[in-house]
Amino acid sequence: MIQNIDSYVLHLIEHSSPQRTAWNIEKARRGEAANWNYIDGCMLMALMEMAQISGDRRYSDFVERFVDSFVLEDGSIRTWQKEKQTLDDINEGRVLFPLYAMTGKEKYRLAALALHEALEEQPRTHEGSFWHKKIYPNQVWLDGIYMAQVFAALYEKHFGHGDYSDIVRQVRTVRERMFDEEKKLYYHGYDASRSAFWADPKTGLSQSFWLRAMGWFAAALADLCEILPKGEDRDFICGLLGEMMHGVCAYADPQSGMYYQVVDRAGEEGNYLETSGSSMIAYAMLKGARLGVLEKKYAVQGRKTFDGIVNRYLKFVGGQMELGGICLVAGLGPENDRRRDGTYAYYISEPVVRNDAKGVAPLVMCYMEVKRLTL
Repeated sequence: MIQNIDSYVLHLIEHSSPQRTAWNIEKARRGEAANWNYIDGCMLMALMEMAQISGDRRYSDFVERFVDSFVLEDGSIRTWQKEKQTLDDINEGRVLFPLYAMTGKEKYRLAALALHEALEEQPRTHEGSFWHKKIYPNQVWLDGIYMAQVFAALYEKHFGHGDYSDIVRQVRTVRERMFDEEKKLYYHGYDASRSAFWADPKTGLSQSFWLRAMGWFAAALADLCEILPKGEDRDFICGLLGEMMHGVCAYADPQSGMYYQVVDRAGEEGNYLETSGSSMIAYAMLKGARLGVLEKKYAVQGRKTFDGIVNRYLKFVGGQMELGGICLVAGLGPENDRRRDGTYAYYISEPVVRNDAKGVAPLVMCYMEVKRLTL
C-alpha cells in the first residue's frame, strides 16, 4: 500500500486547481471560493518535499502554478485579508522560501516580506505571545506555533538577521503555561486573560488534550530543530521535542501505534484513532531521529505509527485510494460559538472525513521521512 502513495497524491493533483483543490474538504463543505489558507499551504509544502525527494517536477510545477495564481508580481497576495490578523494565514507563506530558491522570482520574496510585516503587527498577550487570531483576544493555541513560528524562523534564516529570540520565547511560554507535568501532555489552548468561556479561571487553560493540536506543536518543534543554528536556543527546542515525544509515547495504541482524538481518553465512548494528529506525531519522531536530536527508537516508533495509519485508514474505494480517519476541524470558541468549549464531548462530535489535507499532508510528510531514512 505504501508504494501507492505517490499515485494517490498525483491523482489528487490531477483533480485540483487553484480554484478548487481535491484536499480542502472544509472549504468544499462550506461552498467557499478558493483563497490563501493554511490547509492548502500544508499540502503545498508536502508536494515540495515530494518533488525534492523524488525529483519529479510534476509536484513542484503544480505548486508553482498554484501559488502564482495568488501571488502577484508586486508581492501582494490575492484573497489574503491582512486585517483579520490570523496566524493560520501565515502558514501558506512557508512555501514561498523553496519556491524562491527554485525560481528566483522576486515576487516570492516580496510576499514573504508582506507576511512577515503582518506578523510583526500581530496583537500579543501581556506575556509577549501572539494572539491566535484577532477574534480570539489573548489566546494562545498550540496550532499557532506551527502556523506562525516556523514561517518566522524560515524568514530569519533566509531574509532576516538570524534573530530567533522572539520565536523561542513564545515557545518557552507555551511550555511554561500549557504543559501538564503529571500527564506529560499539552493542552490545546491558553487564555492569558483567563476570561474566555472555555478557559479555567485560575490557569487560563482549556480542558482537553486534543491530538491534532499536539501534532501541530510537535511538527513545529521538529521543523524548528532543523531551521535553528546550533546553540542554546536550538538545544532548548530539541529538548522540548524529546520531552514531548517521551510523554506522548505512553498514549500510543499498542497495536497500531496511532493516537486517540482526545489523547488521554483511550477506550472511552466515541473516542477514535485519528489520522492527522497521529501523522504529525510520527513525522516529528521520524524527523527528530533523522536530525539526530531524538534517539533512534523514535524512528522505530514513528514508522510503526505511519504503518498503522496506512493499514487502518488508507483504502481503495471505487478503484481510487482514500485516506480516512481525519478530524475535519476543531477549535475553541469564539464567544458566539459556545459549542466549541474544549470538552471531551465537543472534540469527539466534530466530523470525521476522508482526503482532507490536514491528514493527507502530514501523512505525505511522514512518507518523505521514511524515504529519507531508507535512502
